Amino acid sequence: MTTQRARLESATHGLQPPFAVVDLAAFRANAAALTRRAHGRPVRVVSKSLRSRALLRAALDLPGYAGIMAFTLPEALWLATDGEPLSDDILVAYPTADTDALARLARTPAAARSITLMVDSPAHLDMIAAAADNAPGAPPIRVCLDIDTSWQPLGPGLRVGTHRSPVRTPAQAAALARAAADRPGLELDGIMAYEGQIAGVGDAPPGRPLYGRLLRTVQRASAIELAKRRAAVVRAVREVADIRFVNGGGTGSLHTTGRERAVTELAAGSGLYHPHLFDHFRDFDGRPAALFALPVVRRPAPETATVLGGGYPASGPVDRHRPPVPYLPEGLSYSATEGAGEVQTPLTGRAARDLSVGDRVWMRHAKAGELCERFAALHLIDSDTGTYVEAVPTYRGEGQTFL
Repeated sequence: MTTQRARLESATHGLQPPFAVVDLAAFRANAAALTRRAHGRPVRVVSKSLRSRALLRAALDLPGYAGIMAFTLPEALWLATDGEPLSDDILVAYPTADTDALARLARTPAAARSITLMVDSPAHLDMIAAAADNAPGAPPIRVCLDIDTSWQPLGPGLRVGTHRSPVRTPAQAAALARAAADRPGLELDGIMAYEGQIAGVGDAPPGRPLYGRLLRTVQRASAIELAKRRAAVVRAVREVADIRFVNGGGTGSLHTTGRERAVTELAAGSGLYHPHLFDHFRDFDGRPAALFALPVVRRPAPETATVLGGGYPASGPVDRHRPPVPYLPEGLSYSATEGAGEVQTPLTGRAARDLSVGDRVWMRHAKAGELCERFAALHLIDSDTGTYVEAVPTYRGEGQTFL
């Protein structure tokens, strides 16, 4: 048994699997590594990657972290108004069409002063303005412009990056900024430009050196183009309104985006848990912090151990990278015919010979916060000392299922 596996087992010996853990020693080490790469820019914590108020609070208590990037308006309202607010600076990263939540935001002054909404079209502005019109005398609702960051070297026909905002040029950004400024009850607060093709795509894919070299070339070219365009967008928008912040970056791009003078803050979250899709970045070497344990319930063959559950695929394109990966003991892999199953998962390999019914297999999810949709609690441990700390609820454990 490896030292790490022994410490995990020691810290959780009283728990019945399946269960999920967050290793606070790895969490803190990852947080420090992220801020070292941020070049002094404050890092806004991405809530969808943590999905636990206790872990959001733990991140915000660390040096270099300020503010939350939420993923839905109902989530942001919950974080801002339920119990002790975690932050008075919550940016909703995606546009909303939830008119009930908009009405609640407009009617709740404390929330309106804490939450900034994402927009990329006049339609978004109209919906928000309608909510503001129905709450006369309330604080203005703050909005942030979402800017397209995709790399299009030959025009829209060749696009590298996510399909997000239609706002791409300085002129388009300035026009939307003027549209926001012209609507009573709205306040233009900031700009966001998230470069997913750099921040979320590992630049050192295993076993594919030529593809990795091509990928790094594309990412460098994209970063150069975006830095120039982002600065021009910021200048154009600042001629319309005095914005409070310019947000950019993600776990995989803090070290480049943090150097841009136009950017005032960064965002990160996945790197704190370090799921397995983030193993293949040359400039970030994190420690797996979020794990889950599954019990061995069958031994159908000498080199096969079947665990209970395990079919927790990640969102994104359907490919071999979406399932969780067996982590400890080392040397296990999926059955070619069954893969990760809903109720059972056969795992094969020489390491299976030493597993008995009742033993545990430790797994890593492909993404970060999506793991929390499968568990009501995260068991906090310290793998450096092999000790158990406490159990804290996930969003789902608090009865919240925002997406």
